[in-house]
Amino acid sequence: MSAFDNSAIEVTPQRAAELLAGGASMIDVREGYERDAGYIAGTRHIELERLASSAEEIDRSAPVVFHCRLGVRSAMAASAFRSAGFDAYTLTGGIQAWVDAGLPIEPDGGYVAEH
Repeated sequence: MSAFDNSAIEVTPQRAAELLAGGASMIDVREGYERDAGYIAGTRHIELERLASSAEEIDRSAPVVFHCRLGVRSAMAASAFRSAGFDAYTLTGGIQAWVDAGLPIEPDGGYVAEH
């Protein structure tokens, strides 16, 4: 089993929305231009390459859900953070699955950028 098919860390868009509404952190690990195109309200942006150096800024007392475009980068992040003791998850299918589920992104007219 690889980090990319670990059901223990995967959450659906609906579950991710519930976690976010309940106080979980949601971190967008995409590149800046991807974030600029469209993002989930209430999320924090930390590019994957800067994530390790920003780990101390992430609240360990609440769940953290990572997301990217399709879920590969966020699965790597969630797996690493879970190994470091965080209650970490990945948004299965990424922001694309979020949009496909009919959940909103910002700004108005926002879209999922190619990576």
